[in-house]
Amino acid sequence: MIEVSGLRKAFGGREVLGGVDLAVERGSVVALLGPNGAGKSTTVRILTTLLAPDAGTVRVGGFDVVRQAREVRRLIGVTGQQTAVDRMLTGYENLVMMGRLFRLGTAAARRRADELLARFDLTGAAGRPVKTYSGGMERRLDLAISMITAPPVLFLDEPTTGLDPRSRAGVWDTVRDLLAGGVTVLLTTQYLEEADELAGRVAVIDGGRVVAEGTPASLKQRIGSERLDLTFATREALEVARLALGGTPAGEGLALSVPVDGARDVREVLDRLHQAEAEIADLALTRPTLDDVFLSLTGEPAIGALR
Repeated sequence: MIEVSGLRKAFGGREVLGGVDLAVERGSVVALLGPNGAGKSTTVRILTTLLAPDAGTVRVGGFDVVRQAREVRRLIGVTGQQTAVDRMLTGYENLVMMGRLFRLGTAAARRRADELLARFDLTGAAGRPVKTYSGGMERRLDLAISMITAPPVLFLDEPTTGLDPRSRAGVWDTVRDLLAGGVTVLLTTQYLEEADELAGRVAVIDGGRVVAEGTPASLKQRIGSERLDLTFATREALEVARLALGGTPAGEGLALSVPVDGARDVREVLDRLHQAEAEIADLALTRPTLDDVFLSLTGEPAIGALR
């Protein structure tokens, strides 16, 4: 549903996108992950016909975003970083107004408003001014507005920025419902847990280029295997453990980190330590996270990453 090849864009001589390639299959969620200034929002603005590319081919639903912008706009819904609602109007009034702007008849706009209020669990608040809504409710209303025409493609540009964890989880549930209905979603986010929860594939963009792409699991595997993190009660126990494990595993203080691959490796490490009588004070099995992926690829931690 979304095809991007060799996408380039510069502002004032500064290259923001330097040859982005990206593909999103019908009915899937792809997360575009990257630090501030990486080019995520610029990519979305081009895909949604709000900005012209300098070079490259960009298609949505088979239509070129430059030559066939009108056709593209009929296919898409967009939720930006800031909600696009009138906070003085009620939720119902916002939806009816947007329906009329999309050239629905009055009766059709009212029916669609009722449908969307029910779908996004806002019926009880339909008659209240949006200024009385919580952040999560306002964001759900914004998502509902983007679905006025039931578009098959939805662009979500950092949709949960600034929301508390409960509101964020509510938006995630809404996105899952949209996915179950066959909607194709391109999501930009700096929340690594969000990408892990929602996306079937993740594209990491840095410096205006896609530097890695794959499923969350495959990207984590690129970082390395699981680690068994061990803490010892004494310096003597630590040195015994080093000898027992046949090398000098990485670690600081009284801790060691040993790479392992599955339960068999874990059992072997623990058996060796038991035989050597190296007393363990604490242990934990750590798997690579998208935070590790992000840090290794971009050289910086993700802003807003949830642990």
